[in-house]
Amino acid sequence: MNFDFPTLLVAATLFTGLAWAVDALAWAPRRRARAGELVRSGKGPDSEQVATVLKEPTWIEYCKSFFPVILAVLLLRSFLVEPFRIPSGSMMPTLLVGDFILVNKYAYGIRLPVLDTKVIDIGKPQRGDVVVFRYPKDPSVDYIKRVVGVPGDRIGYFDKVLYINSEPAAQVSAGVYVGKGSGISMSGASERTETLGGIEHNILVMSRTPGMEGEYVVRDGEYFVMGDNRDNSNDSRYWGPVPEANLVGKAFRVWMNWDTANGGADLDRVGMKIQ
Repeated sequence: MNFDFPTLLVAATLFTGLAWAVDALAWAPRRRARAGELVRSGKGPDSEQVATVLKEPTWIEYCKSFFPVILAVLLLRSFLVEPFRIPSGSMMPTLLVGDFILVNKYAYGIRLPVLDTKVIDIGKPQRGDVVVFRYPKDPSVDYIKRVVGVPGDRIGYFDKVLYINSEPAAQVSAGVYVGKGSGISMSGASERTETLGGIEHNILVMSRTPGMEGEYVVRDGEYFVMGDNRDNSNDSRYWGPVPEANLVGKAFRVWMNWDTANGGADLDRVGMKIQ
């Protein structure tokens, strides 16, 4: 079962904020009025009875304490930056299993939390961008891939080479890949430096592993995505393009890596820019 954290965050923000507001506008004035009546009846303003009447309910105290924190998290996560964890090796060697990444939530427009309705259009994905999106076959699951085709492009993939509008993407051999930790199974793959949209990034291909080949024309409002681990990636070659409405944001930084198969934390990857 998938945990719907955004909905829970919005609900918690509304509940704590509403409780705080109702207390400030209705319940607190009533407590003060009752305390005033006690004082006028002869009770001292510092008496235990007056203090008991004025005391906020414990759950209201918690709501007032947590509301600013929850609101800040909601705003940060919804409109600025959201953390994600990489569970698979489909983006090797750019991203490794166990990478914790940061995703820019406003790069492709401001969307309302939960509803995912775009309210401000800021930019569009470009070829070479590493993007997080909701998997078209199951929107409750987040995927991460690289944009290789934008609206209007004719994308081809033949003999381990990507073609954009009949032009092959430049590739230069980077040697034989040596994996570690959970990615050790990819050791021996051919590592190549590919240039896409002016961005250089490394990809992995396995010459003897068959892959999906063919051509696809990217329609308006869609993006063709592929994993950098070309022969071990479930991407647009198999299930089609990503609708613009499914975009979550642009990945830009690795903030931590934790791979138990590699002994835990890999400090060398902390702060690494995602190209």
